[in-house]
Amino acid sequence: MQGHVDEPLSEVGIAQAHQTKEALKDIKFDAVYVSPLTRARQTASIISGLPEEELIVDDRIIEVSFGPYELKPYRKLGLWMTAYWVLPEFIPAPKGVENTKSMVARSRSFLEELKTKDYENVLVVCHGGIIRALCGVLEHRFKGLKWRPRPKNCEVRKYEL
Repeated sequence: MQGHVDEPLSEVGIAQAHQTKEALKDIKFDAVYVSPLTRARQTASIISGLPEEELIVDDRIIEVSFGPYELKPYRKLGLWMTAYWVLPEFIPAPKGVENTKSMVARSRSFLEELKTKDYENVLVVCHGGIIRALCGVLEHRFKGLKWRPRPKNCEVRKYEL
C-alpha cells in the first residue's frame, strides 16, 4: 500500500501511461487535474503531453492516507486493516487510516468545484483508493463509494457532469 508515499512511476507504470496516451490520443483535454504525488503527475504528463508545470494539482484527489500501513504488503496488513479494505462501507478505518467519510467529502468537494468550470473534456489522474470515492459520488452509490471492482492502473473511466 503506497498511500501518501511519494515515489516515481516504475517502468511498468510508464509503459501503462504510454498505452493510455495512445488510447486517448484523439481527445483534446481542456484541463488536466492531478494528485500532488509524483507518480500521478508523471502519469498525467505522459497521457496529456503537457509538462508537469501546466497540470492543475489538487490535494483533494491525493491517494488515501494509509497511515501506519503505508508501504506494507497487502498480505501483511493484519485482520483489521484487511477487513476495512475489503468492506469499508461497513468496517471502520483503523487508527491512523483515512476514513471513507473523509474520502467522500473531498471527492464531492472536488467534483462540485469541477462542475462550475466551463470545460468540455477534463482528464483527472489520481489513485486507486480515491478513485473509488470519486466514482461513488458520481454514480450516487451507497455511502458514496464504488469499491468494487478494484480499479486497474491507468484504467480509463468516462463520466459526464
